[in-house]
Amino acid sequence: MKSCSEIADRLMSLDQAVDQFIFDGCQLALGGFTVTRNPMAIVYAIIRKGVKDLHLVAHSNGQALDILVGAGCVKRLEIAYGGNGRYAPTCIRFGRAVEEGAIEFEDYSNYQMALRFLAGSLSIPFIPTKTGLGSDLMERDGFSPEVRREEKVASRKYARIDNPFSGEKDEVALLPALNPDVALVHAQYVGEDGTVRIKGLTFADLEQAKAADKVIVTCEEIVPRSFIRQDPDQNSLASFFVDAYVKVPYGAHPTACFNFYDYDPKHLNLYRGAAEDDSRFKDYLEQWVFGVNSHEAYLEKVGTEMLLKIKASPGVGYAPGLDRR
Repeated sequence: MKSCSEIADRLMSLDQAVDQFIFDGCQLALGGFTVTRNPMAIVYAIIRKGVKDLHLVAHSNGQALDILVGAGCVKRLEIAYGGNGRYAPTCIRFGRAVEEGAIEFEDYSNYQMALRFLAGSLSIPFIPTKTGLGSDLMERDGFSPEVRREEKVASRKYARIDNPFSGEKDEVALLPALNPDVALVHAQYVGEDGTVRIKGLTFADLEQAKAADKVIVTCEEIVPRSFIRQDPDQNSLASFFVDAYVKVPYGAHPTACFNFYDYDPKHLNLYRGAAEDDSRFKDYLEQWVFGVNSHEAYLEKVGTEMLLKIKASPGVGYAPGLDRR
């Protein structure tokens, strides 16, 4: 367990965090939800580093998932949903990869994925539920028997048992726990003592972090201890859960970060058009990922005008009046 005084030793750059914790073939949990609080800055760094054969696990991710798949970094994926809202109800590179058999893929429901991370966070091997019984989710395996023999892959998608306490037939499903090698979380605030504060919905981020072997938190701001001690019920993760911190303002762009900035409709439209064509997608990666050597250079390319347009109103947490077409 790490003490709060050690946060300085865990503050690092994006490249340092990737080099130290992300490796070829690791099981990686993505925080955020569709077009909200995706850990984009570190995902770009992963792509630039050429990490391969990732086993992604996520609740319902969007932009981060799609660009990792499109960049050829992903071998295997377990997820409930992958979409960018109105800009891509199903993420385009992800959908194409599944259709073409370019990645190994298995799906669960939103609630089932949340339960799997919860089980991992509780250090239990599986968790019982009624959800999914009678649905095709419980009848259709995504992984082959060969894949199921690999490390970090459950030997079965689920199991069925009768409730041992009821004394009568009362079927429940057992879902396998998830314990990722690394979890990526983007947060609004990190205190000087290492405490993490996520404003707005946390989705499955906290369970993912508590279930993972290593946790990297990117954040908008590092704030004084006096700030983080105000409203302590708003804090999300204690310092001892986190292995690396990276300060990256606009680190979720082009997805939103509640109370800081909205999602970027111009960029998401640009991405959608590029993702639909292999050649244009390659050009997109060259321009927006490989063609910028730092997060600061990326923001300069986005432009001050757009960053101001998506700046969140303090009263509501998003950008009222933003043209979302």
